[in-house]
Amino acid sequence: MSAPPQGFYVPAVLFFDEAEEFDFASIKAHILRLAEGGVTGILVQGSNGEAQHLSHEERKEAIRFTRETLDSNGFQNVLVIAGTGAQSTRETKKLCVDAKEAGATHVLVLTPSTWPPQMSPENILRFHREVADASPIPTMVYNFPVVTAGQDLDSDIIATLAQHPNIVGTKLSCGNIGKLHRLASTFPASEFAVFAGRSDLFLQGLMSRSAGTIAASVNLFPKVHREIYKLFREGRIAEAMELQAQLGHADWAVGRIGGIGGIKAIAQKHFGYGGKWVRGPLKHVEYDALTGKHVQKIEEMIKLEKSL
Repeated sequence: MSAPPQGFYVPAVLFFDEAEEFDFASIKAHILRLAEGGVTGILVQGSNGEAQHLSHEERKEAIRFTRETLDSNGFQNVLVIAGTGAQSTRETKKLCVDAKEAGATHVLVLTPSTWPPQMSPENILRFHREVADASPIPTMVYNFPVVTAGQDLDSDIIATLAQHPNIVGTKLSCGNIGKLHRLASTFPASEFAVFAGRSDLFLQGLMSRSAGTIAASVNLFPKVHREIYKLFREGRIAEAMELQAQLGHADWAVGRIGGIGGIKAIAQKHFGYGGKWVRGPLKHVEYDALTGKHVQKIEEMIKLEKSL
């Protein structure tokens, strides 16, 4: 089983109408803007895709619609990865099967978090191995303490999982560059791809041998990420670091103005599609009501994005 290719991926937001039903026109517009911006792949139902707020049928439909939109518009080379995190091993296995049927090539699996006291290292290993054994497509380990009740898988656990033949990568949203470097320097990216889970670690991760990034701010700035990746591959590190510094400030700013709701509000304001609606208990964001330095950093980066 092969790892996802190196590059930059987006955990895409999913747009709803005011009744919290899929807004397919806006979802399509977003998918195409991301593909035109050069993304290597789209992660459907990552943490920004509100996976836990969707039914099984909705999750499958979102994957299918993403794959069909890409294929029918000449972007067959853009991968679709599906988030399949759930609170039981049984349900996670089912979501992996659904993901393959809907057109995903890989799945990204969160560690269950309902019963953190019972999630010993041995139980974490058992869970991910059982899912990987049953999954019809390669799996990746998703480490994001914020959404897994503080569980933070260390490099020893992830390195042990990397030896499973159907576990081919990891997304590290913990922001631990030391962990990333240890894993990326242990395994070839073609066999086990280590992705930074944040844009403010994109270049630093690449310099530490990561396979790239899967990061929320790619929703807004795909061309900026493309430019950093291009500069890195050309060996123009000083220029890449300058651009990375600007991206780091913008990435921080995006996180301060409302998370998923903030990303949707920015897209609506600056790219002319979508809406602010999220599924509860998340809160929507009124972009025009925002002020201060964070909005300034975002708008500076939007201007750069549109110039590329």
